[in-house]
Amino acid sequence: MAHFRIRCSKCGAILEDTYCAFCEHCKDSLLITEYEDRQLRISDNKEGIWRFNWLPVHDADFSQPAPLVYKSEALASFTGMKNLYIAFNGYWPERGALVKTCTFKEYEAAVVMQNARENGVAGLVVASAGNTARAFVHLSAVSAFPAVVVVPRMCLLEMWYLVEPVNVPTVAVSDGDYSDAIDVARRISTAMGMPFEGGVKNIAKRDALGVVLLEAVQVMGRMPDHYFQAVGSGTGAIGVWEMAERLVIDGRYGSRPPRLHLSQNLPFAPMVKAWQRSSREIDREDLDPGLINEITTRVLSNRYPAYSVMGGVYDALKSTEGMMYGITNTEVYMAMKVFESTEGIDIVPAAGVAVASLFKALKDGEINRDDMVLLNITGGGEKRVEREIGTFIAEPVFISRSITDSEIEAILCDHLKTDS
Repeated sequence: MAHFRIRCSKCGAILEDTYCAFCEHCKDSLLITEYEDRQLRISDNKEGIWRFNWLPVHDADFSQPAPLVYKSEALASFTGMKNLYIAFNGYWPERGALVKTCTFKEYEAAVVMQNARENGVAGLVVASAGNTARAFVHLSAVSAFPAVVVVPRMCLLEMWYLVEPVNVPTVAVSDGDYSDAIDVARRISTAMGMPFEGGVKNIAKRDALGVVLLEAVQVMGRMPDHYFQAVGSGTGAIGVWEMAERLVIDGRYGSRPPRLHLSQNLPFAPMVKAWQRSSREIDREDLDPGLINEITTRVLSNRYPAYSVMGGVYDALKSTEGMMYGITNTEVYMAMKVFESTEGIDIVPAAGVAVASLFKALKDGEINRDDMVLLNITGGGEKRVEREIGTFIAEPVFISRSITDSEIEAILCDHLKTDS
């Protein structure tokens, strides 16, 4: 029996289907998971992320490492902070961080696949700007769960594989961005009869990314005062906020969620600009795909962010009295350099955006140096993986965003069925 139920955040309806993405009445709101156990429990008989009871799965038969959360000394000393905690999601083996794809998206891939399998889903089509696709390819190989991944050509450099036997079809949209990849993935899903994984609307994805906060409260003893993360779609930040609301009900880790400090890479920062206008709606001009070519973090270049939807980023920021920061490329590279020189491990540019926002928050007085702060390093250790494990670049099937449905059936289905 399911240890959870799914409720619409707008109308409150309880949905019977445990693998669904939409309320039949409310298409403009997110579904949320309600767990029967209102207290967080950690199993002694399980490992990694599977230790936590607040995941919409039962018994996974494959392993998935959890985040490394630790109290910073070096970066804390650099900033003058007394209670800076870092959630490191990546490969840093001597510290116990074993996420080989070097992204926290690995948690979502593991939980989404297990949740789908338990609900009788035979395979998924996944759209990504690189990190999610890399995680799904890895977990597809680890868990033997079929997946097809779709990425924009501009993000192929992010789409490296670990050197291991993989047989996961990859499609690259040659003339589009991440949002075009989402559109194409949905059409491939229809043509192949494989469900689209759902993006932010998938409750398994958000709960999986919220594991970062669950791991953190075990180390910190309570919820942080402030939480820092870079965002593209906003899925991870929403997942952390939702998990914080569960912890408030639990009552043992604090009476209020952490204040969210979210950041994007200028000049493509549609959520930052909307928040600065105190607007729930994003201006179309701020979604100009031409701006994506000017940022260093294309993994954050989502033109369909979960900002305006009920239960999305706007509501999370309002609920926590949060902040958003626009970070320049120069600030990203500076922050990456500082983090590696102090903490001793490399981080990806998206994580550099978060570090730079921490520096900005300190400078602007948005946080105090003795506040309890959790900094989410969403990816790191790629240099170690390349040196110690090895990687190779994906060889995708290239298609146009304007491919017709008949061409998808004639070209892709035969190819993908042969390879999958």
